[in-house]
Amino acid sequence: MEQLSRKNFPHELQVGASAPAETGIVHIGLAQFHRAHAAVATAQALEAEPGPWGIVGVASHNHKIVDAMQKQDGLYSILQLTPHGESVQVVDVHRKFLVAADDPQAVIDAIAQPQHKIVTITVSEHGYHKDPRTGDLNLEDPEVKDDVAGNPPVTTIGLIARGLEKRFKESGAPITILSCDNVQSAGTQTHMLVLQFLKAAGAPDELTQWIEKSVTFPNSMVDRIVPGTTDATREAVERIAGFHDDVPVPAEEFTMWVIEDKFAAGRPAWEHATGVIFSDEVEKYEVVKLRLLNGSHSLISYLGGLDGRDTIPASRTQPFVEECVRNALYDEYLPSIDLPHGFDPDAYIAQLFERWTNFSLGDKTARVGSDGSVKLLQRIPEPSIRLLKQGIMPQQMALTAAAWICCVCPPAGFAPGAIADAMVEPKRDALRAAVEAAGAQTTRDHVMAIMRGGFFPDDLVQYDAFNERVAELADIIVTKGVRSAAAEACRTRLAKF
Repeated sequence: MEQLSRKNFPHELQVGASAPAETGIVHIGLAQFHRAHAAVATAQALEAEPGPWGIVGVASHNHKIVDAMQKQDGLYSILQLTPHGESVQVVDVHRKFLVAADDPQAVIDAIAQPQHKIVTITVSEHGYHKDPRTGDLNLEDPEVKDDVAGNPPVTTIGLIARGLEKRFKESGAPITILSCDNVQSAGTQTHMLVLQFLKAAGAPDELTQWIEKSVTFPNSMVDRIVPGTTDATREAVERIAGFHDDVPVPAEEFTMWVIEDKFAAGRPAWEHATGVIFSDEVEKYEVVKLRLLNGSHSLISYLGGLDGRDTIPASRTQPFVEECVRNALYDEYLPSIDLPHGFDPDAYIAQLFERWTNFSLGDKTARVGSDGSVKLLQRIPEPSIRLLKQGIMPQQMALTAAAWICCVCPPAGFAPGAIADAMVEPKRDALRAAVEAAGAQTTRDHVMAIMRGGFFPDDLVQYDAFNERVAELADIIVTKGVRSAAAEACRTRLAKF
């Protein structure tokens, strides 16, 4: 099978238009999501309105994607999977590639170059190196410490801060930093973290003043389910499109991108792309997505993983999982949200259940359950605290925490199974160390060591009743199984404590 390249570029399958040779965007985080989301929107924007918006794609450390895309002349395909069928689209917007771990200075230089007007970011929640208790930049993190000290930066915030520093010195040209991660108030958060980095690094006041005047950090909400690429993905692309692609991206049909229109130096005509909305209510859309979609996604993954369900559709279609998710949505998540103007929550929730039931997509339970120590910080504390202040126990939030603990740091003698074992948890060692330091003997001891070990914010864990409920539900998972724990959480919905 012939390799995808410019020689055999199937223009009839192209989405949007090709980017010009001139680059105007530096993107950090060249993995699946960017290539199925912002890159596609950029191609569609270029079709509507040409401009200098080629993308410099920066991988954090993974050569696989960079090497493959260079071999394929910057081309790759999207395998769109729906219950109604499959289709392939080809994207052609990346014009240069870098690997930050190999050459951080090249990334800094790219950010500083005045022709680059926008830096976009998809590095996942844990890529921001925030302190889970305060939300500030974790200045005790060894990588952050090294970056602040002036070593070649390895963190995303360090790369951006040093790039802005060089840009200020060399040209002072305005630029926009646009986070496309599932981080609440992502632009505001990125702005804060960059300033905290520069302050810790002893940057001059003039640099900070320039950033406040010439650099914008729009908030945005991103939404498209993008599973991992497998051999089956490659085989499907070959069957449908007739070429071999080393790095195709599987994705659902649905896509949404809500953006705050605050760009310091221009932008692509993204308003012409599918699913893009410019709004001054971005933060409301963010909360809707982070809680209703992402929070429920986490609950589905942990319950499904403990029940031996390999995919999200297989998990979500278990009646006990659906009951828990509906209770979480209507009892705990939805009442905690100030909805955007004209937003229909019932229609949105109905659409969520359809998306979670896309067996063609086959999104892996372990993928969705990964990085829970970072994801859950944005999903369960505020809805939980809202109810706890009223003397009501947030049963499904407690169940989410209990199921996460049982998946990624199970109590002694409990084996959560292969699906849970496959979940990537960056704090797995730290969780285990907290349990060992506490000398935990029982499931309750185990859970309490984690709940009080700095993994959740103080505002939440000050409620001993919540910690105890998490421990009770974890004990039920260990002794009677996840279905019994789910039944208990549903039986006591909205109960006073």
